[in-house]
Amino acid sequence: MAEQPLLQDEADERGVLRRAMPYLRPHRARLGLALGVGLADSAALVAVAPLIGLATDSAVRADRGGLGLAVALLVVLGAAQLVLARVGELLLIKNGENVVRTLREQAVENLATAPLRFLESHRSGELLRRATGEVAALAAFVRLHLRNLVSSVATLAFTLIMLAGYSWLLLLVQLAVFLPLTLLVTRWFQRDAAAAFGGKAAAEATVAATFSETLTAREALQTSRGLAGWSARFGRENRHAVHAARRALRVENRIDLVSLIEGTALVVLLLVGGWMITRDTVEVGTVVVFVIASRNLFDSFADLSQLVGEVQTARTGLARLLDLLAATAPGHRPARIEDLPARGDLRCVAVDYGYRADRLSLHGLTLDFPRGSRTGVVGETGSGKTTLSKLLCGLYHPDAGSVSFAGTDLADIPEQQLRRRIVLVPQEVRMVSGTIADNLALVQGAPDRERIERTVEQLGLREWLDGLPGGLDAEVGQRGGNLSAGERQILGVVRAVLADPAVLVLDEATADIDPVTAARLEHALDELRSDCTLVVIAHRPATIARLPRVVRLDGGRLVGDEAVDGAVDGGSAGGEPADGGRKGRDPAGLGTAG
Repeated sequence: MAEQPLLQDEADERGVLRRAMPYLRPHRARLGLALGVGLADSAALVAVAPLIGLATDSAVRADRGGLGLAVALLVVLGAAQLVLARVGELLLIKNGENVVRTLREQAVENLATAPLRFLESHRSGELLRRATGEVAALAAFVRLHLRNLVSSVATLAFTLIMLAGYSWLLLLVQLAVFLPLTLLVTRWFQRDAAAAFGGKAAAEATVAATFSETLTAREALQTSRGLAGWSARFGRENRHAVHAARRALRVENRIDLVSLIEGTALVVLLLVGGWMITRDTVEVGTVVVFVIASRNLFDSFADLSQLVGEVQTARTGLARLLDLLAATAPGHRPARIEDLPARGDLRCVAVDYGYRADRLSLHGLTLDFPRGSRTGVVGETGSGKTTLSKLLCGLYHPDAGSVSFAGTDLADIPEQQLRRRIVLVPQEVRMVSGTIADNLALVQGAPDRERIERTVEQLGLREWLDGLPGGLDAEVGQRGGNLSAGERQILGVVRAVLADPAVLVLDEATADIDPVTAARLEHALDELRSDCTLVVIAHRPATIARLPRVVRLDGGRLVGDEAVDGAVDGGSAGGEPADGGRKGRDPAGLGTAG
């Protein structure tokens, strides 16, 4: 069985910035400019303390010229810092948002082309959380905290360099009190931060997934009276999420101890600085610089301590998003196959496929679907019909053997070209909010209204469409709720025909619809282009009766492949065989089909 990558509940946060670099490269020039302006802003802030120290020493020496120069430089520096702060903030937020947009678009693109096996292996709420929730958290971090993070780190570094130039002894005294205790508290935080914040994100994702499934299954839960049990499950998961959030908050609160350490360090600085002034080791201005700069130092540490939780949340979210991008990264496919024909034969050779490693759903299946052929696939429920349909469309890739179109393995055909050649109409056709015309335009090339009208006419569906209130402008409702299942199936077929595929695969398209609607659908299929290969997975005798070839599966194995003499060409309004049809014989064993 092919190895299926799965998402980690608690994504690996090691090297997260290194793994994010491919997504940062397109923005590196603008990010460099934004960071440069931010560094200049921090340098201007740090320069305030030395100028105040200069003013203090000038005042002590009664040097009016030096005092005036210091005051003038302070005014210029203050104005420059205001401009730099505003420009730097705008640049950093704008370019940070561009990076987040790149990640968001990449996540959507990857999920849109991810293997069906991957999507079916994860709860939709978990995927939704990573593709939207984590991106939203990153965007909030960029807007609210990124500028403060850059400013705090730069201010801290510049302040340490500046103070070392004034008095390395005072700096050592200050750091000896402040640094060890702060690092100890920070290490205490980091020891449990990854597990706490990762567990919180995973618990919240589980709640989101269960809530999403509740909306999807609400009718079944209500009719089966299973809502109480489901609510109890949701309550357990919600309580677990609350406990995880409280744990993360307790870990985050450890950082508040840094404020107590700051006060202690400042007291020691004043005592040692006063003693050094009395011994003429340093000037008053130097101690003033240390006191003011220490405020910058402590504020930077305080800001960083307050941001630690936000940074950890953003880091966790980025790691989870990168985990999604890595797991859904498209495999290697050629950019374009120049000689791939628009029409061709579809073939599967010795195909094995299993959803689990210990159980195959298809065993050594070999089938040919020549160009323009019409084939029905039948079998009992669980015989592998739907699995075969998804393999034929390239939604699944076989664990062994191959599926090819026009002699080219489907795994080697670029996604865009493959979707133009082979189209699947599933039993449950998905609709988007809007009109029928909006939904029919959801194919490559976005067909205009004239082409849609022409296709409806060619398929013999004009009378049905005119019977809908509004025709093409009829609202389909949420998830197509204004249409019946059969009407959604008809729209699915029309949409597929608008794509002009080489191969059209229908998976139980008439399984749950009434005979009249089924007859419309079957008549529309009769109007397909003669060079379009049609594969119909069905159990309705009237549907299979219209096809000249029937393939039968049993337990994932091919047990029958026969041409049907006298297959119906067209059909009556009720979808039953015309004269010369199958005359009641059931070569496919439809009596037991599921």
